[in-house]
Amino acid sequence: MIPFSVLDLSSIVRGATAADAFGHTLALARHAERLAYRRFWLAEHHNNPGIASAATAVLIGHVAGGTKTIRVGSGGVMLPYHAPLVIAEQFGTLASLYPGRIDLGLGRATGTDPLTAHALRHEQTQHADTFAQDVEELRGYFEPLQPGQQVRAVPGAGLKVPLWLLGSSLFGAQLAAQQGLPFAFVSHFAPDMLMHALDIYRERFKPSAQLPKPYAMVVAHVVAADTDAAARYQFSSIQQAMTNLLRGHPGLMPPPIDNIDAYWSPAEKTGVQHMLKYAMAGSAATLAASLRHFMADTEADELMLTIPVHDPLIAQHSLDITARVRDSL
Repeated sequence: MIPFSVLDLSSIVRGATAADAFGHTLALARHAERLAYRRFWLAEHHNNPGIASAATAVLIGHVAGGTKTIRVGSGGVMLPYHAPLVIAEQFGTLASLYPGRIDLGLGRATGTDPLTAHALRHEQTQHADTFAQDVEELRGYFEPLQPGQQVRAVPGAGLKVPLWLLGSSLFGAQLAAQQGLPFAFVSHFAPDMLMHALDIYRERFKPSAQLPKPYAMVVAHVVAADTDAAARYQFSSIQQAMTNLLRGHPGLMPPPIDNIDAYWSPAEKTGVQHMLKYAMAGSAATLAASLRHFMADTEADELMLTIPVHDPLIAQHSLDITARVRDSL
């Protein structure tokens, strides 16, 4: 079976704090490491009261320092918010502290509201057409120093930190193919162009020093439990969270509820079900069937899963069941 990995947002659940979320994130990463998941990535989001991973590089250091073997990285850093040199220095530092274990996933979307984008004080947040140039500049900082090079990343130069491109559209697939980089499609919330993007990436891929052939990872919400009913119950937390997002009121991860249809309107149900098209929730047997179908359709090289549940111990149990399913396929 292909490698399985984990994407975590360091979610703040109702009744908890950001400090609690960081503790739960580290515990989940350690659990994933014991179960032989390949990577544990954190995502950059801003001004969302339910997500604590805004200072992504800092949190990566926390997780890498508390684990031993699992790869830790960003899924991703939103490059339009940052100067490439700053990111090179941050991840050069991480790669120096935890050699061979750091991934740098890069995203193009701002992922927040216009006021927050302005508050981040980067004039390029309104000009995503510089993204390709910024990726190339960032990549160069990890190469060995060239004669006469006046600007360098210290640490960073010569470390060749692995870069990934994340995308929810055809643009990311095209750029990843052009630059010969691994590509991760964020199908856990943006399913529409998944298959088309994967086709474009594979068809147009140009080998690079980092990657000789295409390598595509797909991302999906996965909630596994002892029974289908128990999994559907836990899955109601992300259904509520997505409904709140559609209403323009993102917030803390809510606890599960028995009757999700009493929570959303028919139109909201349609919208949420569309965003969660590739989500999987069920018992081991149900999950195995869903995974076989999803992996056959996408022919992905790796699956990255999120566990969008309210209780951290239930998230760990979901990882247990998913790992058993992975090993049985």
